[in-house]
Amino acid sequence: MSLSNGRPYLAIPGPSVLPDRVVQAMMRPSPNIYQGELVDMTATILPDLKSVARTTGHVAIYIANGHGVWEAALSNVLSRGDKILVLVTGRFGHGWAEMARGLHLDLEVMDFGQQASIDLNQVETRLKADTDHSIKAVLAVHVDTSTSIKNDIAGVRQAMDAAGHPAVLMADCIASMGCDRFEMDAWGADVTIAASQKGLMTPAGLGFVWFNERAAAAREGADLATRYWDWKPRVSPEMFYQHFAGTPPTHHLFALRAALDMINEEGIEQVWARHETLARTVWAAVEAWGQGGEMRLNMADPAGRGHSVTSIHLGGNDADRLRHWCEEHAGVTLGIGLGREPTSAWFRIGHMGHVNAHMVLGTLSVIDAGLKALQIPHGDGALSAATSVVAGV
Repeated sequence: MSLSNGRPYLAIPGPSVLPDRVVQAMMRPSPNIYQGELVDMTATILPDLKSVARTTGHVAIYIANGHGVWEAALSNVLSRGDKILVLVTGRFGHGWAEMARGLHLDLEVMDFGQQASIDLNQVETRLKADTDHSIKAVLAVHVDTSTSIKNDIAGVRQAMDAAGHPAVLMADCIASMGCDRFEMDAWGADVTIAASQKGLMTPAGLGFVWFNERAAAAREGADLATRYWDWKPRVSPEMFYQHFAGTPPTHHLFALRAALDMINEEGIEQVWARHETLARTVWAAVEAWGQGGEMRLNMADPAGRGHSVTSIHLGGNDADRLRHWCEEHAGVTLGIGLGREPTSAWFRIGHMGHVNAHMVLGTLSVIDAGLKALQIPHGDGALSAATSVVAGV
């Protein structure tokens, strides 16, 4: 017998759960795209996007997913043949590197594996060795969705400064924006990218690139920016359509406005605190289950774990078995072991965006039931440990 009838729950690390308020904001006829409400509303979105990223710089909106803004960021700063240093801690670091390779950039990849954060000492040493400053940009993923590893972006900037290196620092915050603390200006990121479908609680389809004056200056010498990806008209348009290089993503913008309103009402500091507590709730349950079986968190050091997604090892093909049981019997969809080998031994829990205590505790309860139903060895007390975190005891 299946108990999955009813509203399903998507516990994958993006697209995340859409708030009813966001969905309702989209349920309207198409607006005038030349003047009026849409034009006025877009003018309010831009400063709020800057506020979420903690920057006084610029922000460009693209009708694109995360892969699109990977390309946008690279295209506006670099020229064909430029050398870049890519710091990798999971599948999405490699993905950004693959995008750069397709743009005929000269890549150097420092791979720190799938269970450790970026080694800042190694980064500083490598940049000090680049005495002719051939490296034009350093790329780092703040939280890699595949491994759930969080990297110290401020620390990367400090390593660059200690090496006296002038490269542009680019940060991928697709899995962390609106979930983990991120301070673009204070931390020294020159370019930051994110997408709409995770912590920003908006349907997939919008990408964002924030950039400062250093990056804007680099744009003047870059030859990779095509008419569509060029961020200059998007941030300084003579006509409204130039924000989007054509017809605006009307209904996505209404959705984004509603999502930003929700973030503003809660307050970004409280948003970050909520995600941190809910992440610790998940970790407590996994650590308890792991006392009697093979389950373990991918990242051992809590300081290196993202607050939006948790990557979990279960062994054998038990992760796939558990995922299938949770979806088919209880209506909860868990994330696949993306980028892991074997994928059947890994699963992920997304806890990002529009998520609260009962959503996380419900997910953990279903997993607990699945472990029992499938007779997968596990320790006791996971739900008690999780509720203790929520209770603050």
